[in-house]
Amino acid sequence: MNRSHSSNLNLGIIYFTAIITICSLYAAQPIQPVFQNEFQLTNLQALLFTTLMMFPLGVAPLFYGFLLETFSAKLLLRTAVLILGVLELIFACSTSYFSLLFIRGVQGLMIPAILTSLMSYISFTSAKENVQHSIAVYIAATIVGGFVGRFLSGLSTELFGWRFFFAFLGVVLIGAFFLLRALEKDANMEYAKPRLGEVAALLRKKRYFWLYIGIFSIFFVFSAMMNFLPFALKAMNPDTSEAGIGFLYFGYAMGIFVSLNSRRIIAFFGNEADAIRGGIAIFFIGTSLFLVHSYTVMFLAMFVFCTGLFMAHSLLSGFVNKMSIHKKAIANGVYISFYYMGGTFGSFIPGYFYENYGWSGFIFFLLAMLSFSLFCIRMMKTHVALESD
Repeated sequence: MNRSHSSNLNLGIIYFTAIITICSLYAAQPIQPVFQNEFQLTNLQALLFTTLMMFPLGVAPLFYGFLLETFSAKLLLRTAVLILGVLELIFACSTSYFSLLFIRGVQGLMIPAILTSLMSYISFTSAKENVQHSIAVYIAATIVGGFVGRFLSGLSTELFGWRFFFAFLGVVLIGAFFLLRALEKDANMEYAKPRLGEVAALLRKKRYFWLYIGIFSIFFVFSAMMNFLPFALKAMNPDTSEAGIGFLYFGYAMGIFVSLNSRRIIAFFGNEADAIRGGIAIFFIGTSLFLVHSYTVMFLAMFVFCTGLFMAHSLLSGFVNKMSIHKKAIANGVYISFYYMGGTFGSFIPGYFYENYGWSGFIFFLLAMLSFSLFCIRMMKTHVALESD
């Protein structure tokens, strides 16, 4: 009984840490127009607050393994959480754009270490029969963090100014540093260290190539919408509050519902590839609805938009594991890299279309990217039958 209670306590601390880490990643996103006004920034300069945090997540699976095998999970995790928390406090007190940007860049290096440590800690400390369930709850926790971080950032900015929430995050993260001391077990992580040759060999297999390009395109669109939507709302109605912007992300919670019903979704469509294409089609419809200049329509569109995204993402991530008989860790690592690199490029490249062709031009560009992702999944399905692992 005591062992079970201790295990549940450890997992609770891990899930809590995951939530506040993801909060830190996305806290700046809904209030980027606030930074733009206060520091007299261009759209691109304001967007860098999110881009710099996301970029390390794209390269972490390829390079972090050499660091992660050296240190114990507990030491690496607590150190990274403490640094992230202290930097949040410094961020809340900074008055220079370049110092704020530098801090966000350093924080971006901490987040992959935290997230990979958390997942490895779950794998090493959970009973074998419980690992899959524990990882599923962890993913749900990251989804909760994605919404809570955006919503509370917008709400607290309206009530107390933008610095309050970052200071609050700093205090909570430092609190998590002390909570993580309670983790009983410790282990060195056998993290995958893919060589460039192994990655190249994987990409030469067309089914993997098209799958990775597909998820890159999908998260490119998702990141673009999440990053530019606050600017569009302010342009459409300058009186839109920060809390209103944060509340618009409520549809993000659809990710929990979708991830818990992936098997039923596959059964409905008949196979994984068609279910993934169904998710992209829903994603396409949700993106199209953002053409309507109405807060109410956009609020409802976010539910459709996020449902499509999480359908495609959750099913694609599962499909990678199904295809990979050998070297699952490398296949998953490359998947995560393409996912977050898509998010990194999507956070600023579509700005060209937004600046030059307006919101409608921006949306049509995203729809073109989603059409391309549908083509990628079709090509993936074709090559699955032709290749063996």
